[in-house]
Amino acid sequence: MGLFNKNRTDGQTSDGADNSRKGVIDRIKYDGSADELIWKFPYDNLSIGAQLIVNQSQEAIFYKGGKALDTFGPGTHTISASNIPLLQKVVNLPFGGKTPFTAEVWFINKTVKRDLKWGTKTPMKLRDPLFGFIIPVRAYGEYGIQISDARNFMTQIIGTLHLADTQTIQKHFTSLIITKVTSVISKFIVQQKVSVVDIPAQIDELSKICKERISEEFDKFGILITNFYTESINYPEDHPQVEQINQAQANKLQREIEGFTYQQERSFDVMDSAAQNEGSAGSVMGAGMGMGMGFGIGGAMGGQMGNMGGQLNTGQQQENSPQATPPPTPSAFFVLLNNKQEGPFNIEQLKSFIQEGKLLKDTLMWKQGMGEWDKAENLNDIQELFNPSTPPPPSPPPPPQSQP
Repeated sequence: MGLFNKNRTDGQTSDGADNSRKGVIDRIKYDGSADELIWKFPYDNLSIGAQLIVNQSQEAIFYKGGKALDTFGPGTHTISASNIPLLQKVVNLPFGGKTPFTAEVWFINKTVKRDLKWGTKTPMKLRDPLFGFIIPVRAYGEYGIQISDARNFMTQIIGTLHLADTQTIQKHFTSLIITKVTSVISKFIVQQKVSVVDIPAQIDELSKICKERISEEFDKFGILITNFYTESINYPEDHPQVEQINQAQANKLQREIEGFTYQQERSFDVMDSAAQNEGSAGSVMGAGMGMGMGFGIGGAMGGQMGNMGGQLNTGQQQENSPQATPPPTPSAFFVLLNNKQEGPFNIEQLKSFIQEGKLLKDTLMWKQGMGEWDKAENLNDIQELFNPSTPPPPSPPPPPQSQP
């Protein structure tokens, strides 16, 4: 589809000869295709008294010396010194007669042009605001435009950009669109605290915001954005960090479905381990788990189990089973390794994981008291493990004393 064409060779001379005749033009009309936004009449040897025919949804602008002068709307116009006052000041035409003069005539097509494509040639690099990962994202869609200010459009396109072909125009505006789309999505996920993997669910709202931001830029060129659609925002499902985010979200969703917090989940894991051990404590804990299944796991059961644990500690201090599993200490961490939750691990174990290359700075970790999982490099207890302080070298021994 052409947007711009100035190489037409149609026109008529005053004596009806063919296009090679170097006479003055007495009829000026549009002869471009319906898909073009700009079309230049191929002759500039005009005359007073010539007829100018402007179709519906068009404007015609006279140019002289690179300046936009008089504008004509739809209809048939007879050129006279009175209806081209701006051009008249430049060329100083006499009134009456068919005085020849030179000027360019540009036709501006103001119909709506739909189904223009936009898309990312290379992925946008977006940082996930919840997990900190850099995720490659692609997007594409369609938009429609209409020239709203013909004079401004001609001034910007012809006077500033010096564009002379369709590809250059489309390339210019596509780059502008991608820049704005990237900016809008980046700000949206940070302000709304939306993970990159959840962007496709926000596609309608993002399209609306993108249209507003892009319209502000197109308006500078005298162009109205009539519609803007984002057909797809996608990312590689097999990307390792996308898989990590999906796994973390799945774990969180499972906890919400089961109706208790992650801290409660970890406590129940400990109780379940204790119930499987031998000894009186294990027997009572096992009974408690059975009661919990009957009553439903919730805050009430948590209180009951706390009371039972207190009675056990008071009445059976001498009978504590050495095989019972104690609850994790505040310094014990759970770690997401190979998309699987492992732990709890103490600091010494974590040190060995770092040395073995299993625990990295961007590995997700959690311990009691934390609201959400976070990367290892963001945790004060773990930061120093990656950069252990080196002890100062020992002082050199004193020099030997000479014998008298």
